[in-house]
Amino acid sequence: MPAKDLYPSRTSAQPVILDRQDPVIHGTGFSAAPISEEQLNQYDEKGFLLLPEVFSRAEVSRFLNELQQMQQNQTLLDSERAITEPGSGALRSVFQIHQYNDLFSQVAADPRVADIARLILDDDLYIHQSRLNFKPGFNGREFYWHSDFETWHVEDGMPRMRALSASILLTDNSDFNGSLMVMPGSHRQYVSCVGETPEGYYRNSLQQQTVGTPDNHSLASLHKEFGLESTAAPAGSVLLFDCNLMHGSNGNITPMPRSNLFFVYNAVSNRCVAPFCNQPPRPEFLASRETFSILPARNNARERKVG
Repeated sequence: MPAKDLYPSRTSAQPVILDRQDPVIHGTGFSAAPISEEQLNQYDEKGFLLLPEVFSRAEVSRFLNELQQMQQNQTLLDSERAITEPGSGALRSVFQIHQYNDLFSQVAADPRVADIARLILDDDLYIHQSRLNFKPGFNGREFYWHSDFETWHVEDGMPRMRALSASILLTDNSDFNGSLMVMPGSHRQYVSCVGETPEGYYRNSLQQQTVGTPDNHSLASLHKEFGLESTAAPAGSVLLFDCNLMHGSNGNITPMPRSNLFFVYNAVSNRCVAPFCNQPPRPEFLASRETFSILPARNNARERKVG
């Protein structure tokens, strides 16, 4: 029997804003929490938490060296995991890095990030999706307003809002070079979008999403209620944000590139089922199904720095 759709989208001719049906903080025992009660309350209230300079300069330098090698790997660039910018052909994203790169596999399980995700989601974890996002200087394109969960739910079959993203900043993210903008508190409302999911839509959506994006009226309504906040921060910082937080980023016309490392942590109990649309699941490099691997808990994870 198909799973009940608590968050229908792309099924109606008119957009609808629905109330969230899931908690934001799933855990209850916080006596040994890796972050403070104040920080947990902020995540619960705003849907995101910015942790300054979690990773050292030496670690970030190592990540950037790995990034540069990937940019020169022609086999990788020719694969479907590498997404280029429309028009310029510049590298936009590389997906499934936790499966194909030993260093980034270690980073995904680093307790400085994974332990917080485990606390918030209160379950064993796995990586639903991982990627490197590039916003090169001068011609880095925008990422339009969206809730990640809308896509993960409709196209991947993620049942509930029990997932979060960790963005590790590899370069300084500023208001000038396209740092993420968020609508704090918007994670408690879900925009049910219009437009049927086309066949093979993921191929176009990774360059420019046109289906599953909220309409202007819904965005204006969310903005009126929640406003905007910048997440600008120096390299090495970590931005944690709820799967349903409305967010986006402007294009980058500065000479300063903006590169971030993303890991999407999903609760094992929230594993994807059949997509909530009339299309087959997106490929494995976008949503882990076959290469499902539970992240080790802290006492089994690498405790040392990865740099």
